[in-house]
Amino acid sequence: MAAKRIGLIGAGNMGSAILRGMLDAGYVKASQVAVCDTSRRKLEELSQEMPSVTFCEAAVDLVEQSDMVILAIKPHYLAGVLAEIGGSLAGKAVISIAAGWTVSMLEDALQGTGATYLRVMPNTPAMVGEGMTALCDDSNFSKEDFAFAKGIFDAVGRTVILPERLFDGVIAISGSSPAYVFMMLEAMADAGVKEGLPRSCAYEMAAQSVLGSALMVLQSGTHPASLKDAVCSPGGTTIEAVEELERKGFRAAIMDAMGACAEKSRQMSR
Repeated sequence: MAAKRIGLIGAGNMGSAILRGMLDAGYVKASQVAVCDTSRRKLEELSQEMPSVTFCEAAVDLVEQSDMVILAIKPHYLAGVLAEIGGSLAGKAVISIAAGWTVSMLEDALQGTGATYLRVMPNTPAMVGEGMTALCDDSNFSKEDFAFAKGIFDAVGRTVILPERLFDGVIAISGSSPAYVFMMLEAMADAGVKEGLPRSCAYEMAAQSVLGSALMVLQSGTHPASLKDAVCSPGGTTIEAVEELERKGFRAAIMDAMGACAEKSRQMSR
C-alpha cells in the first residue's frame, strides 16, 4: 500500500492519542505527518517531543500538503473548519471523529469540494495501543483509502466496521466509556486507601485488575457472567460485594448512563 501524507487537524486529547499511537506503532513515519492546532503552546510542546513531524498554524497549509486529513476537533467547531479548508480539499480523503456528525452532515458540508469522507469513532486508549475504533461502512473512500484509514486505527488497537445506525451505541460503549472506567478505578482506589493501602499501590492494583479482567473476556471468549461466577465462592467475600453492587443498582446505573450518552449523541445529530 502506498505511503500517504497524513494531516491531523486538532491535537487535543483524542488527536494526540491518534498521533502518538500511529507513530509509536510505526504505521506511518513522523515525516509523513503534519499537525495543526489553534493552540500555539500545544504545537510547541509536540514539536519538542516529535521534531520530525510538520507543524502548521494554518489548517489550509496542512491540507495542501496532505493526502488524508483527520478532523480531530470538537463537533461545534467542525463546520467552521470545513468551510475554511473547503477550497483546498479536492482529491483529499477526510476522516471525521466528531461525535454527532452524521455521514449526511459530512456529505452536505463537503459538497462541491471534491473530497471523500469517512466517519470513525475512536477512543483515547489509542494512546497506549489499546484503542477501540468503529469505522462507518457508509463511506465514499476508495478501497485503498479505506484500508489505509483502517490501518491507522488497527495500529492503535482494535477496529470494527459498522453501519451508521449503530454509532450512537458505539459512542456510549466505547467512545465515552474510558471516562466511566476511570471513575470506577478512582472509586476502587479510594476504597483501598480507606482500608489502609498506599494510594499509588491502590491505583496500580485497581488498574491491573481491570486490565486483566478485560483481557480474560477478550482472550477466553467466556461470557462475563460466567467469569464473575468463577470469582464468587459460596459464602465468600466477593459475593458480599456483588450483592451490595446489585442492591445499589450498579448495572442499571451503567446502562442508564450509557443510554444518556447515546441520547445526547442522537440530539447532536439533529
